Amino acid sequence: MEEIVFNAHNKQENPQNHTTEHLLNQTMIRLFNCGRAVSAHIETKKSKCDYALPQEPTAEEIANIENKMNEVIAQGLPVYSDYIKKEEAKAIYNLSKLPDDASDTLKIVHIGDYDACPCIGIHVENTSEIGTFKILSSSYENGIWRVRWKTVR
Repeated sequence: MEEIVFNAHNKQENPQNHTTEHLLNQTMIRLFNCGRAVSAHIETKKSKCDYALPQEPTAEEIANIENKMNEVIAQGLPVYSDYIKKEEAKAIYNLSKLPDDASDTLKIVHIGDYDACPCIGIHVENTSEIGTFKILSSSYENGIWRVRWKTVR
């Protein structure tokens, strides 16, 4: 069997918040038909994600994001990984954020049937480990909606 070697992971992450980032990305895709975050900064106390949107979400839409996130988290979805060749993954996933020297085999992180994407980060085993998702603030400028959030256990 081929030994799988991944690129070195250069950051320490909070598994709860990193898994939450995956859920938030998929929630934004489902609610706003946008792509995954154009940038993200994941920390233990609070995190932020930036999304390319044609207009700022309304207060009602922001509340809906928070509610949907907490509904998904409460489902206790399993988080697991499988492996796929990069060539095969091109037809299924957006690989634009992969580094040029990414390995030929990619790790795909699945969160139940809610989300799946290539990722070498650290994740929880079940969404029930995340806690409650809370949007702290947001801003909108030049087509980018920045949302600051945290999880509370």
